[in-house]
Amino acid sequence: MNYIIADIGNTNIKVCKVNKNFKIKKIYLFNTKNLGSENNLKKNILKILKSKDINKKVLFSSVVPKVFKKISRILIKKNYKVFEIKKLKLNKIMKFNVSKYSQLGSDRIANAIGAFYKYNTNCIIIDFGTATTFDVIKKKKIYDGGVIAPGIKLSIDNLFSSTALLPKLNMKKYPSNYGKNTVEALSAGFFWGYEGLINNILKKVIKKNGINFKIILTGGYSYFFKNRLIKKAEIENNITMHGIIKIYKDLLL
Repeated sequence: MNYIIADIGNTNIKVCKVNKNFKIKKIYLFNTKNLGSENNLKKNILKILKSKDINKKVLFSSVVPKVFKKISRILIKKNYKVFEIKKLKLNKIMKFNVSKYSQLGSDRIANAIGAFYKYNTNCIIIDFGTATTFDVIKKKKIYDGGVIAPGIKLSIDNLFSSTALLPKLNMKKYPSNYGKNTVEALSAGFFWGYEGLINNILKKVIKKNGINFKIILTGGYSYFFKNRLIKKAEIENNITMHGIIKIYKDLLL
């Protein structure tokens, strides 16, 4: 038996086929904003579902309701049962120490669950997505809140679209010096600026709690910052999917 899980983000959709042992077998990536027509979307989804041994329950983490509804319609017509993680009783897996649970993104919940059940310790997950998010998890299965900062790519795109003369920056290499031209100056500004932002937030979270944390990075810019932080960090680019897998195993089987 295989299982289908997926994460619908503002930038990308990641769909995973998972085997009977709940190991990721294959990953499919789609651009959220360029899904094309519903017929094209349907073709892509049906390609993923062409195997006969797929469980009829499909579990999503989604922060884009319109896209989730569109994909759900296709799956339901094919007799699949579609679930979104926040509609399940997640308090059986983790406690949420937040004032407005309804405002907590499904991706951040999945990250928290994936990290805690992999490492079983205090964790801070930094997700370099459309936004740069920091999520704080404590040992007794407690999600304790977090921080949301502007995403790196979004910041670059906004600066480029708002200025007439600045060139579009493609961040490829960590700068060793401040800029001798505009591109180098932009690169130093973004890399050094986000390095400072990330480390300052980490310092404040660690000081606030007075405990040690495992630092986990995920998302496209993880590799640039892994060795620039005040604490040792590990990269886990499938941590969201591991969280969804844990939820599936515990609440849908």
